[in-house]
Amino acid sequence: MTRIADRTVLFADLRGSTALFETLGNAEATSVVTHCIGALARPVSEHGGHVVKTLGDGLMAAFADSAPAVLASIIMHEVLDGIAQKGRERGASPGLRALRLQIGMARGEVVEMGGDCFGDAVNVAARLLDHAGDNETLITDDVFRALGAAMKGRFRSLDRLTLRGRAEPVLVHVLGRRRGGDAAITQFGDVPVAGEPEGLRLSWNSHSRVFDGRQLPVVLGRSPQAAFCVDDSRVSRSHARIDCYGGSFQLTDLSFNGTYVRFADGEIVSLRRGSCTLHGSGTVGLGSSPVDAGAACVNFEVVHFGDTRPQDAADTVSGQRTLR
Repeated sequence: MTRIADRTVLFADLRGSTALFETLGNAEATSVVTHCIGALARPVSEHGGHVVKTLGDGLMAAFADSAPAVLASIIMHEVLDGIAQKGRERGASPGLRALRLQIGMARGEVVEMGGDCFGDAVNVAARLLDHAGDNETLITDDVFRALGAAMKGRFRSLDRLTLRGRAEPVLVHVLGRRRGGDAAITQFGDVPVAGEPEGLRLSWNSHSRVFDGRQLPVVLGRSPQAAFCVDDSRVSRSHARIDCYGGSFQLTDLSFNGTYVRFADGEIVSLRRGSCTLHGSGTVGLGSSPVDAGAACVNFEVVHFGDTRPQDAADTVSGQRTLR
């Protein structure tokens, strides 16, 4: 039977499962992942949704309404927290303790057919996982607008993101990280800058742009659709994301190979799906450390627009004037 209906579609992806197979072996790792996915599925049914299908180390679910879907996602993060905590108490494999959860949600008209769902909302929810950091939930504005005031207060806007395979950018909101994720933002120092930072200059080879807060978040990656494209085979399609949050610039790794930040004082921060605050100036290594020969490196500098000059109109990117 084929049915067309408005649904909130949820995709959940369990990161870190590959390490489990390396440390535990196929049989035990499969058992652990299956147990985790089964535990993550329970909040879906408890909040009125249904699991459309499991996807190895993830799942896809559909809900009639958005608020229950968001509540289910919050419980799913808590469930994984509990599994990891029990693992620590019982001396489980570090791979189990390192599991992380990403969730993407979108709402719209879907076609339900043969036990599966199809439609733009399905594609958008799946693509949001490309832009989610560890223990983050990303939702579209259609999902956000259906929430109550209290729940909306738990999200912050990431503005519009360009998703793979989609021409029009999508307005996205993020629910903050869990399990130490927020601490990672300030772990290496929320370093104050003299005066309020107004923009961030990014440079790679001859390509240089300055982004102000209104143009963020910006995704760095190999994809031509990335706002700052770094065309290097070692760079993931969506490798890292920079947000402007609380008056500072926050870099989040989205990749499999990691992101490395070398600040002007020589300190190097290694990010594996984690975050840090960018301050002053330095170098971001995409996929390898900036000290490695031939690394794909993007230079950054926190700037004040009084110290910059407008680009020529011919250098305007995507219809917006940028500064350099």
